[in-house]
Amino acid sequence: MPYSLKRSAVVLGLVLAAAAISPLAAQVQQAQNPVIFADVPDMAMIRVGKTYYMSSTTMHMSPGVPIMKSTDLVNWQLVSYASDTLASLDALTLRNGKSTYGRGSWASSLRFHQGTYYVSTFAQTTGKTYVYSTRDIEKGPWKVASFTPSYHDHSLFFDDDGRVYLVYGAGKLRLIELTADASGVKPGATEQVLIENASAPAGPNLGLPAEGSQLFKIKGNYYLFNITWPKGGMRTVVVHRADKLTGPYEGRVALQDLGVAQGGLIDTPDGRWFSYLFRDFGAVGRIPYLVPVTWTDSWPVLGTAGKVPQTLPLPPSKGLIPGLVASDEFSRRKGEPALPLVWQWNHNPENSLWSVTDRAGYLRLKTGRVDTTFLLARNTLTQRTIGPTCAGTTALDVSRLKEGDFAGLALLQKRYGLVGVDYRNGAKSIVMISAETEKPVELQRLPLPQNTVYFKAECDFTERKDVATFYYSLDGKTWNAIGAPLKMAYTLPHFMGYRFGLFNYATKTAGGYADFDYFRIADTTTGTK
Repeated sequence: MPYSLKRSAVVLGLVLAAAAISPLAAQVQQAQNPVIFADVPDMAMIRVGKTYYMSSTTMHMSPGVPIMKSTDLVNWQLVSYASDTLASLDALTLRNGKSTYGRGSWASSLRFHQGTYYVSTFAQTTGKTYVYSTRDIEKGPWKVASFTPSYHDHSLFFDDDGRVYLVYGAGKLRLIELTADASGVKPGATEQVLIENASAPAGPNLGLPAEGSQLFKIKGNYYLFNITWPKGGMRTVVVHRADKLTGPYEGRVALQDLGVAQGGLIDTPDGRWFSYLFRDFGAVGRIPYLVPVTWTDSWPVLGTAGKVPQTLPLPPSKGLIPGLVASDEFSRRKGEPALPLVWQWNHNPENSLWSVTDRAGYLRLKTGRVDTTFLLARNTLTQRTIGPTCAGTTALDVSRLKEGDFAGLALLQKRYGLVGVDYRNGAKSIVMISAETEKPVELQRLPLPQNTVYFKAECDFTERKDVATFYYSLDGKTWNAIGAPLKMAYTLPHFMGYRFGLFNYATKTAGGYADFDYFRIADTTTGTK
């Protein structure tokens, strides 16, 4: 065969081979649902130019109301928080035996209006509604306005005529007008019922009444998204439409698949539409999904043939590390923030009792009072766990613990697990504690012959397996399982997926401290390797 023919045959063969594998290659290069396998519930989303911003719920954590950024709807990074702390009540600061687990700031609303970004939220803990505003959503500063009452699951809405509203409620949805700067209820404004029974499109046999309002105006029509949950059924998306803000509204079931629900609409610069929603997924928490949206007779049609697709015509995920969770060596250069945005405190911190500068390259957690339980201890520093599997590792210097101190690595939820160092009767021990039954039980105790120890917690959320295993090491290389696997469970009293936590608290005398050398997170598990 002449060279030219051979070359043509080779080229043709390569083309045919590429054609044969191209569907698989295209699938590999697409985004997968869930787009974020981590606890990022109650999302609100906007697009400004080619950039997307998203807010979410982190309730009792501080700082609060996280802001995330993306250029492709799939890969997100934390860029800000709307609030450092919500307030300084006992429940928010873990004082006098009080806490605000499962409460704090709830579902937020995110808007961009005339050059200003607005994030609103509400809190049962304080009984108030909060509106945060800034000209620079990534750098701040944020201005805050608060007012009563706490408008449940509201949607902040700027209409084309310059008037500003909140839509809120559960089942019976209401409308109230705000001032032009959204800093409070407009003087003289009275609430009006917008929809008498927003759950009705899903049928009469209701469990959870329609809530989670998100209101949009598209091509002259108003679209109100809600979640409802029929008894014996699943979480369902209901959409109402009207040509006037005050109605009347016509409602439809927009999606009922896999329990994926609660969210709203977002468009891309090239004119495509998606709905952002989330799904309850066991111990890892409530995880975000995207579904494509088409339009029929001015109604949004969610999903692919009414189903949530596994793949999406969007870029693939590059992983959640380091955009939403990240390792930290606790080494800080001048001008860098003391803690990266991936960290949140369990409730408001006592800032005088932690430092990354007292000892360079270490996080120091000091004790300032005596506590009787891990869940009420101050200054537990947390990050999300991620699925389908993950591992968190830390190294700990316990040479300056005081009698009665307990420091280590936690998986935080009501049914928590701990591995740490307990200093008791003049001796240090490695201890694993399980609160799987919602009461802490010591499962294993081992003598610690040195002042440096390494801890690891691994989580398996695959198909809701929800099992965690704790390990210790004396050299950072050889790992030993300790205690027993923890069967994790998402409980409503905490209303949050499990989080890694670094902790130190005193049970007898305040004033000791623990130094954490690093925290390293991975999306794989290795067991005793």
